[in-house]
Amino acid sequence: MLRNSLPKIVTAVPGPKSQELQKVRKNNVPDGVSMLAPVFVEKAEGAMVQDIDGNIFIDFVAGIGVLNVGHSHPEVVEAVKAQCDKYFAPNINVFNYEQYPRLAEKLNRLMPIDGEKKTLLVNTGAEADENAVKLARRYTGRSEIIAFAGAFHGRTYMTMALTSKVKPYKFNFGPLPSGVHRFPFPYCYRCPYGLKKETCDLHCAKMFEDSYFLEYVAPDQVAAIILEPILGEGGFVVPPDAFIEALRKLCDKYGIVLIADEIQTGYGRTGKMFACEYWSVKPDMIVSAKSVAGGIPIACVTAKAAIMDSVTAGEIGGTYCGNALAAASSLKILEIMERDRFADKAKHIGEICMKRFFEMEQKYEIIGNIRGRGAMLAVEFVKDRTTKEPAKDETKAIIQECLQNGLVVLGAGVRDNNIRFLMPLVITDDQLHAGLDIFDKSVAKITQK
Repeated sequence: MLRNSLPKIVTAVPGPKSQELQKVRKNNVPDGVSMLAPVFVEKAEGAMVQDIDGNIFIDFVAGIGVLNVGHSHPEVVEAVKAQCDKYFAPNINVFNYEQYPRLAEKLNRLMPIDGEKKTLLVNTGAEADENAVKLARRYTGRSEIIAFAGAFHGRTYMTMALTSKVKPYKFNFGPLPSGVHRFPFPYCYRCPYGLKKETCDLHCAKMFEDSYFLEYVAPDQVAAIILEPILGEGGFVVPPDAFIEALRKLCDKYGIVLIADEIQTGYGRTGKMFACEYWSVKPDMIVSAKSVAGGIPIACVTAKAAIMDSVTAGEIGGTYCGNALAAASSLKILEIMERDRFADKAKHIGEICMKRFFEMEQKYEIIGNIRGRGAMLAVEFVKDRTTKEPAKDETKAIIQECLQNGLVVLGAGVRDNNIRFLMPLVITDDQLHAGLDIFDKSVAKITQK
């Protein structure tokens, strides 16, 4: 059974059947749609993927955080099949159906936001971020948004403006929407101010009032500050707790909406249902997507009721938003996550991985930094630990070496020198160690060249 198998490579990667389909893709699909593994999937279960040539891979990417419950979870498959027999998407703007308000009700209970909450369902993470900006601007009557260096919020025009990395996401796509301002993220390993975490006295947070609000944007123009509780595409950087506390005080002082983008961090990934539960303070709005429906497109904007009630009928929503098929999948997934304590699974995975990573750090000088929470982890590679020069080419080579040996991992970071780990939370210990063994050997092989 694939679900309990280990990696097995029986052909070159990609194999002959995948190579044939690559020709079809090349001739018919834009090159702008990126591709990590040049293989075509035959079936996938749990943390394992089998391609059409019979090769079996361990998936340490999980659809970039979409598959926290794993590929083809049998209970989710049954829930979706049952809904298929009834209806797909009557359109919530036309007919009512139970799944939409039931899912909103569930999310309102789970989200760590103070007071009464309401939830809007949309289709994608980018669309959710767009609506978060829209709601914050309407609620506050202000126009400006602050996002962070290293942030990734999407590829639509508004979210390209919010996203930090230029290539490949923003290059030559301008002009982008106005009203977005960039603030340095507290990336302590690469402090943008050149300071040491132990002695910086939270300089980054003080910069808001000491200079940023004087030189770049006035605080009474700012509708919202949006940040990921842990940077995603930016390299899985975890901000200091004290920075988030200072940010909350700043938002309260100036009436700014604090938005937590939990699109990649949410739904058990970090060892909490939502990563902002690690904070000692709470956001005003949470945006989530990815693993909430296990691969069926849906995204959620949950906010204080006063923010949601600032818009009137027809001003938010859309044709496919909160369709019944995706909502049925989400309801089943949330039931499974709570029942089977998926956040604890993430902690267990994280403990095993961090132990192995720190052991590797002792062996390989190329490992500069290890970070993350739960099963959302990153290893940053450098040519020299003193200068921290990014080892971009070596990182790419390690990813490819892993692939050739049956492990799929993904890069991250604006310098392209991180590997992120997002394995499905249903992965077995044997599969986890098998994947880590491949990673270890791949680092060894590339660094010995």
